[in-house]
Amino acid sequence: MTLILLRIGAAAFFSLSSLLVIVFRVSPLTAPGIAIPLFFLTLGLSVASIASLLSYTGWHFVALEGMDAGKKLSVALREGIFLAIVIVLIFLFQVLGILTWWIGALIFFVFLLIEVALHS
Repeated sequence: MTLILLRIGAAAFFSLSSLLVIVFRVSPLTAPGIAIPLFFLTLGLSVASIASLLSYTGWHFVALEGMDAGKKLSVALREGIFLAIVIVLIFLFQVLGILTWWIGALIFFVFLLIEVALHS
């Protein structure tokens, strides 16, 4: 289990460092064809890996019957991926100029309901 967590931690480090490179070094004005998709890709990978690690840490301290370390890790990975999809969709809607507060809340609420349905 620690090897998987180490790999997720390495993915978090590399994706966060590549996100910082994209944000600070690549200009969307001179190379919009490569900067925008790479920004969304690295943002999604960063959020998914960091949220998965934080979620696993949270689930590690909760004692539930029937949830071993593998089940907790799979739930944490699913939560991290869902949160990454939500964040990328919200950023995409902001770039397209169609984001309002209630659209962002609805996107988050839909994925929250999906997670609750899958968890039960």
